[in-house]
Amino acid sequence: MQESSDQKFTIQLERSPAGLSRPRSIKRRDKVHQKIGRLKQQYSAASPHCDLPVIAADQNARNAKAITWEHRLKPGSKASHPGVTCLQTDQDQWEEQTLWKIYVTLTDLEAVFRSLKSELGLRPIYHRTSRHAKGHLFLSVLACQWVQKIRTRLRAKGITDSWNTIRNNLNDPKRVTGVYRRIDGTTVPVRRAVSAEPKQQEVYEARDINSAPGGVRKSQVWP
Repeated sequence: MQESSDQKFTIQLERSPAGLSRPRSIKRRDKVHQKIGRLKQQYSAASPHCDLPVIAADQNARNAKAITWEHRLKPGSKASHPGVTCLQTDQDQWEEQTLWKIYVTLTDLEAVFRSLKSELGLRPIYHRTSRHAKGHLFLSVLACQWVQKIRTRLRAKGITDSWNTIRNNLNDPKRVTGVYRRIDGTTVPVRRAVSAEPKQQEVYEARDINSAPGGVRKSQVWP
């Protein structure tokens, strides 16, 4: 994240000097300082590690001529001391790779449940009896198990996207109806599935699913 913020901040800085040579662009020294201040506020994680002197163009120091910067890691900051993540467990027989794999699996399950909360209405629960609430939770957990089963089979085919990404990719398939009018005045509605996108086709092929379910339906309608 720090590297990404530094990169975006640098890109914005590289664009700024180009405007100093264009007509009707910001050139006044105080305005340039304000623009740099807004950039520093927007990229607060990267700006403390940059020295940004503004060079004046004339003796009155009214207009800016150039903007230069130098990267210097601020001592004692997150960039200079990013820290480490510690995992604590009572399973002293596990290897480091096993512990990390289980930790990532738990994170992945949390992401799946966040998705299921909105799709299946896992939370909040409006049932008035404990029996109905338990049934609701059972169906939600069962759905989560199916999600994991689908993802396991997709991973076997080289598809390692998150469930949220897979769901978004498969959100668009639709069936459309086109109506064609014949010379004799009759109309022929033709209903078919739209062509699958590359990401969708990849999932369909991995699960042996027909990308055009329902085939093409034609029916004749008389006026």
